[in-house]
Amino acid sequence: MNLLSRLKRLGGTACKSSATLPVAAAATPVDSTEVYKVIAEDKPNQSSIPNLETVDMVQEEKIAVADGADEQMLGSGGPEQKLAGRDEVKFIKGDHQNGDAKIDIGNVNGKAAFTGMSKEELMKYANDPFWVRLRWIFFVGFWAIWAAMLVGAILIIIGAPKCAAPQPLPWFKRGPHAKFAGIDAAKPNDVQTAQKIHATGAIYELPAALTYSVKSPEVEKQIKQLVAQYEGSDVKVILDLTPNYVGKESKLVQDALENQEKRAAFVWVSGRTSPPTNWLKVGGNRSAWEQLDGSYLLSQFEDGFYDLKMNSTLIRNEFGGVLRHLVGLGVQGFRLKNTKFFVLSDSLEDEVNSAVPKDLNLGPSEYGFYDHKQTTFQSGLGDVLYDYLSIVKNVSADAFLSVAEDIIQPQVYQLSDVAGANGIDLPMYGDFVKVLSKSKPEKSLFKDLENTLFQAGNGSWLQWNFRDVYVDTPHDPSALALFLSMLPGVPVVSVDAIEYQNVTEKTYKHIEQLRHSASYMHGELQLYEADPLVAFSRIKSGNPGYLVIFNPTDSPQSSNITSELPDKMTVSVFSENFNNYEDVDKVTPLGKVSLSELKVAPQSAIILTYVPKKAE
Repeated sequence: MNLLSRLKRLGGTACKSSATLPVAAAATPVDSTEVYKVIAEDKPNQSSIPNLETVDMVQEEKIAVADGADEQMLGSGGPEQKLAGRDEVKFIKGDHQNGDAKIDIGNVNGKAAFTGMSKEELMKYANDPFWVRLRWIFFVGFWAIWAAMLVGAILIIIGAPKCAAPQPLPWFKRGPHAKFAGIDAAKPNDVQTAQKIHATGAIYELPAALTYSVKSPEVEKQIKQLVAQYEGSDVKVILDLTPNYVGKESKLVQDALENQEKRAAFVWVSGRTSPPTNWLKVGGNRSAWEQLDGSYLLSQFEDGFYDLKMNSTLIRNEFGGVLRHLVGLGVQGFRLKNTKFFVLSDSLEDEVNSAVPKDLNLGPSEYGFYDHKQTTFQSGLGDVLYDYLSIVKNVSADAFLSVAEDIIQPQVYQLSDVAGANGIDLPMYGDFVKVLSKSKPEKSLFKDLENTLFQAGNGSWLQWNFRDVYVDTPHDPSALALFLSMLPGVPVVSVDAIEYQNVTEKTYKHIEQLRHSASYMHGELQLYEADPLVAFSRIKSGNPGYLVIFNPTDSPQSSNITSELPDKMTVSVFSENFNNYEDVDKVTPLGKVSLSELKVAPQSAIILTYVPKKAE
């Protein structure tokens, strides 16, 4: 009986039953077509036939095998043989008229497979109040969180601190400063003189005898007139002060004669019949001690003028009042003289001879014979100066306090509790200006400049004293002005020196523009060793860089600068004599030059601008 007729016969019964169909062991089939064979069975008793008959079928592979292969597939090894991977096949009665049947294949091991919920089952919960409410909670929560994140991002963008643009340098660092004589010699046309070099400050000297008399009507009137003279211009008034000694007729000395407690402001020694120490007058060969009212007073400078202890409380209050009054009158800057003498030794020990005297011919009666460690560069000097700087800043944040002379020992001018910080603005240090202006420098300009900047403290904003330029220098004064003005610091130009008289206003106009650039004000300084040339660059990220080259020799020199600098550059400005030599190619402002082919004219300077190479 074929399979189709057997299925039809079974479909006519009213009940259903199941039979287990073992799956044959896996074998590599020759043909993928599967044929099901009806297993022979004994004819049953008609009375015992159920409504749904169970039929066992096995898969027969269409391969060339001997008779009896069917029995092997059924597992003829015996009933105890355990078959793996058996499935249960159920034939369920379908349509009675056409004899269709449904086949259900299940797992014989009884483990139900997860099938999920049907659509009909899910729809039961579609309108359930609990699930409707839960869906709305999730929906509203999602958009609320999304909106909160959006608002938070906007608030972060708005509230985040913005990258502030770099602040321009304060006026006293922008410079240059024009240096005049004393306030007695001030003239109305000094304003135009200062404006020729585009100065931001005008320096005048107040006589030492008037330092503690600024509140007197005569001195006050003189200072007010000087300040009024510069009103309406961008030039501020700066005074050079000498605060470390006073005359015999000063109020400080007279008060000390009457009140012994006020003698603490002086080096006042009583009960001696001879000078207390071997200290000598500065630069002289006479004793620095003078007798007054039966006592000895230290007088290192002029006769009849007595040294003050600038670190005493009495003088701090007195000189602090002078500074406050001058700022109130309109003075915006101060340069102090004789600062190395501000702190004096209290031990009153004799000076010892210097290990490195300036002149071997000097004897014990000469000032230069001693090292002067008792009267100069005492520990704590930086802190004393910082006290006076703080007084000035508390009155006006735009004012400054500095020195009028070379500090010589920069470390002494630093604060004791803040490493590397100076007690003053704008220190003056080194002999680089003198070395640069020599016809034949005795040492490497590169090394001297590097050492000067290092000793002064990296980041220090120095005063470059143009008065140190030798009168007989062979170099073009405009070349020196260009080179020095691009170094970190402020040029101090004496109006009676060659750096003022022999440099045109056009050159100083270029200097002003360059010093106002971001690369100069906030850029890094990089020195380049290119002997005999000396060169450096100023560069700030995102801005054009400047390369400054100076030729101190009397012949043209190739710019043999080996560095990461680009070869193609643009001419910004050059010294006034640059194009006066036949052996040098002429250059023009904004002209293009090749650094590898550039020749720098003798005793000249040139400033080039360039776009820095991008770091790879």
